Amino acid sequence: MTQARRRFGQNFLIEKSTIARIIESLKISPQHSVIEIGPGKGALTERLVESRCDLTLIEIDRDLVDILKKKYQGLSIVNEDVLKVDFSSFLGIEPKRIIGNLPYNISTPLLFKLSRFNERIIDMHVMLQKEVAERIVSESSRKEYGRLSVSIQLLWEVTKLFDVSPTAFSPQPKVNSSFICLKPKKKINFDRDLMNQLLTSAFSARRKTLKNALRNYLNESELRSIEIDPGSRPENLFPEDFIRCANFLKKKL
Repeated sequence: MTQARRRFGQNFLIEKSTIARIIESLKISPQHSVIEIGPGKGALTERLVESRCDLTLIEIDRDLVDILKKKYQGLSIVNEDVLKVDFSSFLGIEPKRIIGNLPYNISTPLLFKLSRFNERIIDMHVMLQKEVAERIVSESSRKEYGRLSVSIQLLWEVTKLFDVSPTAFSPQPKVNSSFICLKPKKKINFDRDLMNQLLTSAFSARRKTLKNALRNYLNESELRSIEIDPGSRPENLFPEDFIRCANFLKKKL
């Protein structure tokens, strides 16, 4: 039997009630085109195959790929590190649904990577470390609120569906998990690269006031002109406030 490999951050989902709850939340149909990231031993894969959807798997572990190929002959399986997958061509024209029990050590960079292609994604249902999920869904002025919160909420409508205890996995992780749904926002009315620069600067020293944190981009009078208090801190701003900052800066440049 294939053992979990620490270097791949593997925690295999084994609890049948959790698997059933995940599948129920997905509401997959044969018309859907689905990408499963990190299928592992196929706990979700089996149910996805039963749905008769157009399914593609991305799995880094060669041994698991061999097992999955034998069990699901003819299924499209990409044996590659998901962080190295070229999603610009991989996603194609037809919008995809993405599902995954994401390795916690790569979940944040992977979400940032997939966010660049959100116009080609119908939705994402992913398992994350609970702490990361809480940061993603956090409202402004909370301690969990930061660059990750704003970056994701600017591009996605995020819903935390339910928490999952360590006992649902083998081996058991040392943290709790959460299953969340992300649906893309269709109208992105800001420059993404410029926004990334602003957010990186704003939250690199989160205790600074905005007039100091953004001093290389917007001065105090400019912040006031877009109805933002220069004396407030980055975590006090709503995502929409950062859009005003980015759009003002875009016109200024």
